[in-house]
Amino acid sequence: MRRTLPGQRRATIAAGTASAVAAATLVGVTLGLAPTASAGEFLVNGGFESGSLGPWSCSGNSGSVVTSPVHGGGRALAAAATAGDTAQCGQTVTVAPNATYTLSAYVNGSYVYLGVDGGGPSTWTPGTGGSYQKLSLSFTTGATQTSATVYTHGWYGQGTYYADDISLDGPGAPSPTPTPTPTGTASPTASPTATPTGTPTGTPTGTPTGTPTGTPTGTPTSPPAGSHALVGYLHASFANGAGYTRMADVPNSWDFINLSFGEPTSVTSGDIRFNRCPATECPTVESDDEFKAAIAAKRAQGKKVLISIGGQNGQVQLTSTAARDTFVSSVSAIIDKWGLDGLDIDFEGHSLSLNTGDTDFRNPTSPVIVNLISAVKTLKAKYGPGFVLTMAPETFFVQLGYQYYGSGPWGGQDPRAGAYLPVIHALRDDLTLLHVQDYNSGSIMGLDNQYHSMGGADFHVAMTDMLLKGFPVAGNANNVFPALPASKVAIGMPATTNAGNGYVAPAEVNKALDCLTKLANCGTYVPRSGAQPNLRGLMTWSINWDRFGGQEFSKNFNGYFGR
Repeated sequence: MRRTLPGQRRATIAAGTASAVAAATLVGVTLGLAPTASAGEFLVNGGFESGSLGPWSCSGNSGSVVTSPVHGGGRALAAAATAGDTAQCGQTVTVAPNATYTLSAYVNGSYVYLGVDGGGPSTWTPGTGGSYQKLSLSFTTGATQTSATVYTHGWYGQGTYYADDISLDGPGAPSPTPTPTPTGTASPTASPTATPTGTPTGTPTGTPTGTPTGTPTGTPTSPPAGSHALVGYLHASFANGAGYTRMADVPNSWDFINLSFGEPTSVTSGDIRFNRCPATECPTVESDDEFKAAIAAKRAQGKKVLISIGGQNGQVQLTSTAARDTFVSSVSAIIDKWGLDGLDIDFEGHSLSLNTGDTDFRNPTSPVIVNLISAVKTLKAKYGPGFVLTMAPETFFVQLGYQYYGSGPWGGQDPRAGAYLPVIHALRDDLTLLHVQDYNSGSIMGLDNQYHSMGGADFHVAMTDMLLKGFPVAGNANNVFPALPASKVAIGMPATTNAGNGYVAPAEVNKALDCLTKLANCGTYVPRSGAQPNLRGLMTWSINWDRFGGQEFSKNFNGYFGR
């Protein structure tokens, strides 16, 4: 979850730009490595030399054909991404089932994406330095697939990007002629692997306060298994387009309020600080005394108020025992000062990674992993059974572990792949709630060994089912990550289209809940874990964005669970 740059929306890029590239690379390694014979070009007007867009279609009339800058020939696509539109341009073509295709394009600009809708992969570049750069990926069609939509897009608030010489190469020339893309916005189902700094991907960036020394007061750590909870992040240390929300004004719908964010003084110091939003940035900010009193009032109502540590800017690497001990003391000081219930771990970017040779999630050896586990266990022991512990990892650090774990047996993989798994496993008895960020994610393989992409209920069902069923890590049947109780699992979603990539409308949210809790209203993916009526609930980035959007997310949650 991310704090936005001035004039931009806040993005939850969880694993950061590097992880986005890494995830895209990993997906590319998995898909379509086999060469295909009798290749033919499947796209029409891929170089835009006709002087018009057809048969390409761009969202919000954002695309045009320009004569400069170009990669080849005399024309190229220009598409203007705004604060509310990524300028996605797509073309639908006829393809053959069970066939491997290669998609490539030359792009120019900041945060430019190339991908395939409907469960296909995507790849991207954070910036091309003013020149054209080639992006490419491969994908294999399904057994009954006869069409595919390829697309390119920019990112919120990043301005105009250019694309040229877009090519889809595969077995045989298309027959009949490729089907033109319907007018209107290209389907955004295949969301990018990670989110650039433009919209809230979900990583909170504020800092909660602290709980008094000793066991925190308030309701028990784990409510009854049958109860459902709504978790939200509160922008407590910054302001953005969603506006500042005072603690006293947080609606009663929210059961867990994660103050965003606590951040370290340096990456490896372990010294976490929580700085409230200054009045110059948040003119309506309350005083410290008012803030503290409002926290106490929320807790008296049975709400949990936590300090969320990390986020976009809060890289935390506990590389030494000294950093570990400083982490414990500084987090305790925050909890005690503000009277908090506990801690939310929102480590992103390069905070967690696995050293070469650290291949068993059950027995980690990497210092940043071992020291974090030790630090959290120390905090739990200090505050007792009332201490609340939640985590908000991204799919890259959890579900991707089904395919890849760390740098792999031969090295060369991204060492952060699946790196949250040893932390979750070691702390599963202490864990109150795990809510993976099912947004700003690339396509991830589910337990059906199919890739699932954001944009509908199926993605949330497939990703959550992996937690409720368990899965072999890196495909090793002798190294299985055990299932988590449904009462400890919530689904992370963006509150609005402004809040992050991967937003789904209330109807799709309810479809996901129906499928997971009742095995009803399922789509193409049916949970292997069976019906889980005790699924804890939903998490969103963020409380502020939900208020900005008329409380659509929280009102839908309340309506679904009859609250």
